[in-house]
Amino acid sequence: MSETVSKPVTLSDSATRRISSILSKSEGNPSLRISIEGGGCSGFSYKYDLTETREDDDLLIERDGARVLVDPVSLAYLDGSVIDFVDDLMGQSFQIRNPNAVASCGCGTSFSV
Repeated sequence: MSETVSKPVTLSDSATRRISSILSKSEGNPSLRISIEGGGCSGFSYKYDLTETREDDDLLIERDGARVLVDPVSLAYLDGSVIDFVDDLMGQSFQIRNPNAVASCGCGTSFSV
């Protein structure tokens, strides 16, 4: 009997390349921390920080030189999400395709559940 292992948060190829590029230009051995905080026009917002601190209960996602940390509280809101990086005429930004979000604002950084 085979068991399917799901990934609570995944990185797109473009996000992996961008995060890897950012981390390679940073001093030390940082990771990108993605967290959820209250606020924003829809109730919650995504927060991105470079950090060298990893807590014992953080989810660590490593792929091709990209390292992303997610704390357990934020993971509850991000479960099943795909982190993407978009570079188009409107600009460059990380975007999170979050299946738990029932609404989001036009800026793409705020959502509600």
